Amino acid sequence: MQQDFTIGIEEEYLLVDKDSLDLAQAPEALMTACQADTEGQVSPEFLQCQIEVGTRVCSSITAAQEDLRRLRRIVSDRAAEHNLAPIAVSCHPFADWKVQHHTRKERYDDLQDALGNVARRMLVCGMHVHVGIEDDARRIDLMPQLCYFLPHLLALSASSPFWGGEDTHLASYRLTVFDNLPRTGLPPRFESWDEFQRTTGALIDLGVIEDTSKIWWDLRPSNSFPTLETRIMDVSPRLDHALSLAALVQALIRMLMRLRERNLRWREYDRFLIAENRWRAQRYGVTEGLIDFGDRQIKPMTQLLDELTGLLAEDAEALGTLEWIAKLRRIAENGTSSARQRRVHAEAGARGEDPGRAVVQHLIEEFHADL
Repeated sequence: MQQDFTIGIEEEYLLVDKDSLDLAQAPEALMTACQADTEGQVSPEFLQCQIEVGTRVCSSITAAQEDLRRLRRIVSDRAAEHNLAPIAVSCHPFADWKVQHHTRKERYDDLQDALGNVARRMLVCGMHVHVGIEDDARRIDLMPQLCYFLPHLLALSASSPFWGGEDTHLASYRLTVFDNLPRTGLPPRFESWDEFQRTTGALIDLGVIEDTSKIWWDLRPSNSFPTLETRIMDVSPRLDHALSLAALVQALIRMLMRLRERNLRWREYDRFLIAENRWRAQRYGVTEGLIDFGDRQIKPMTQLLDELTGLLAEDAEALGTLEWIAKLRRIAENGTSSARQRRVHAEAGARGEDPGRAVVQHLIEEFHADL
């Protein structure tokens, strides 16, 4: 294949005060130091309590592992200088969104003006994975096929069971918040790159959006890079889980390209059906399975992952990621971050401790587990 399938990972973190374990604003000195240490790979996010990192363009998951670990370490070390700690989780378990403030930056000021209180509620973090595909037409062609697997990625990554101190009874409450924004959810189907440009260009020409970076679909062609960017996943507290999910995205795209070169393709299903699996992943994570539309069955996540691992074996071997993808079965068996957070919450409550604080402490420990 001509494509290199390069990979890039973006993660958003929340900053917490080490004493209160509540959210804290990122001091300007922290951001300045992180940017200097990483040559700009760390940046502020919409809310002042958020911080974003982005790896370099990586040729392999091994290279991504080295870069992402380095970024997590730098953010952690610099945050510690201000008695802060980062957590890689999609929702803080007890913070109040109403008392957060957005970063004073023209891009974010405009976003606040455009979206009002919908933007203020965006106290959520995600992980975005970019996979390089140079040809515009191929990126558009792969999108509706890759959409089938987006619920699988969400189910495995779910890390946001709590909101405002309450158990939402969802594995990924983040999407409930994020879907209030315009231009979110599953992407529409485009027949060609020209159609994608015409459609999105209508909003750009009218001044509704400045560019396609203001389109926040679960999957999109990146506005900045020749990549397909998956955006549906919750951020993973553990580094090794983040890398395994990124490896899965990379292998899926290689598999679809491999089929394309053999004049084959993955069957495309209506967005109505994929949205049902998206909801199941959002609600249950890995516990209740997803619908296999080909077999017309609801299958447990362990079975789906076994089938998927077999399907991707050739691609994972070529990419050197068999071991990384195999680790995902443990998530399917033992539960996602959402399940671990609920377990910590319940155990702390049974001991008479503050459950929310216990969850945050657990998330701090998981952030540092693989560093």
